[in-house]
Amino acid sequence: MARGCLCCLKYMMFIFNLIFWVSHILNFLDFCFVLPLQKAEMIHSDRSFPVSFSLSIVSLTSFFLYIFFLQFFIVLLIILLAELILLILFFVYSDKVSENAKQDLKDGLALYNTDNNIGLRNAWNIIQAEWKCCGVTGYTDWHEALKEKVVPDRCCQEHYQECGRNSTNMFWTRGCYEKVEEWLEDNKHLLGTIGMCILVVQLLGMAFSMTLFHQIHRSGKKYDA
Repeated sequence: MARGCLCCLKYMMFIFNLIFWVSHILNFLDFCFVLPLQKAEMIHSDRSFPVSFSLSIVSLTSFFLYIFFLQFFIVLLIILLAELILLILFFVYSDKVSENAKQDLKDGLALYNTDNNIGLRNAWNIIQAEWKCCGVTGYTDWHEALKEKVVPDRCCQEHYQECGRNSTNMFWTRGCYEKVEEWLEDNKHLLGTIGMCILVVQLLGMAFSMTLFHQIHRSGKKYDA
């Protein structure tokens, strides 16, 4: 999860750097290309076609950048509002969300032995082996899902083939959902830091895009003048 957030931050910073480069190019065209061409057009009116064409290209580029920065700001604003709404709903209905998540996971246990869900089976095996847990809330969840008193072999404290079918074996008694909650509690500071970094990047992106939007808007007014 942390790796995915860091990857997201990396790509967002790449986008912001791209925006800055485009802004610098626009400023370069503004001061080193457009204004001299405007003067040249005034002085040599008989050669206005190439100059007007060049000005049209720059103006068209500015227009698309103008729209891009506005849309970028709106998209980031929508994402930020959606995140805030989801966060508020999560805390308000945290108990209901937790119960629904547990029930969905229990329903998914029934797909463990199906041929088309090898990825699901491998995921449960890895989680149960690494975290020393069994089922969602306990090993009896497998009894209900598989319709018989068996559990996956990775639920066995002493693992060997077909150990899950031996009812006298010792299974991990704690559910994996509880283990996940413990992991989240132990890493809440790290997750909070990552969340704040993402929020700061989003706010900076909104500020940068709106600043560049107004910069292009002012440049457009100057061209009109």
